[in-house]
Amino acid sequence: MMKLHWSPRSPFVRKVMVAAHELGLADRIDTVRTVVAMTKVAPELLPDNPLGKIPTLVLEDGTVLYDSLVIVEYLDSLAGGGRLIPASGMPRFVELRRHALATGFLDMLILWRAERARAVPQPELIDTFTTKLDALLPAIDAEIEAIAAAPVGVAQITFAIAGDYMDFRFADLGWRDRAPRFSAWQAGFAKRPSMLATPVIDA
Repeated sequence: MMKLHWSPRSPFVRKVMVAAHELGLADRIDTVRTVVAMTKVAPELLPDNPLGKIPTLVLEDGTVLYDSLVIVEYLDSLAGGGRLIPASGMPRFVELRRHALATGFLDMLILWRAERARAVPQPELIDTFTTKLDALLPAIDAEIEAIAAAPVGVAQITFAIAGDYMDFRFADLGWRDRAPRFSAWQAGFAKRPSMLATPVIDA
C-alpha cells in the first residue's frame, strides 16, 4: 500500500484522491490523517516532507512524492499514462496551463481564508483577493465550455474542487450567480463518483 498524508479539509489532498478514484487506484492508497495549518506543524510529517505540507505520498519502496500535481502525474503513470495529463504536445501544455489557473485559484482562496481568520484582517489584502476573484470568475466562465469539452483531466478535477471549496468557505460571495456556466458545469461534475467519494469534511 502507498501511504498518503491526508486531511478531509484540504482541496489539494482531495485533488489526489479524486484522481486516484478516476484512475481506479484508490484502493492502493492508505490515508493517514495528518493535521497541518499555517500555524501548525505535524511533527510526524516532517521526516517524509520537510516542508510540512500535504498531500505527501509515500510509495511502497519508501520513495516520497509531494505536491499534488506531481502525485497525480505519478498515479496517472501507474494507470498507463496520459489519462489525466496528456503525455506530450500542445494538449499537455494546455492542460497544465488550465491546471495552473485552477490550482492558483485554490492557492488564493486558502490565503484569503487565512487572512479572513485574523483578528484584524488587512484591508489591502482583502481588496487584492477581491480584485483577483473579480478577474478569475469571468475568465473561468468564458473558458469552461472548452475545458468541459476536453477529456476528464487534472484541470477539470481542480476546477470542480475549487467550486466546492468556494461553497465550503466562501458561500457569502455568491460565486455561482457570478459565473453561471462554471457553476452549472461544476454542479454536474460534482456528481461524479470520484467527487462523491471524497467529500469535504470540516473535521
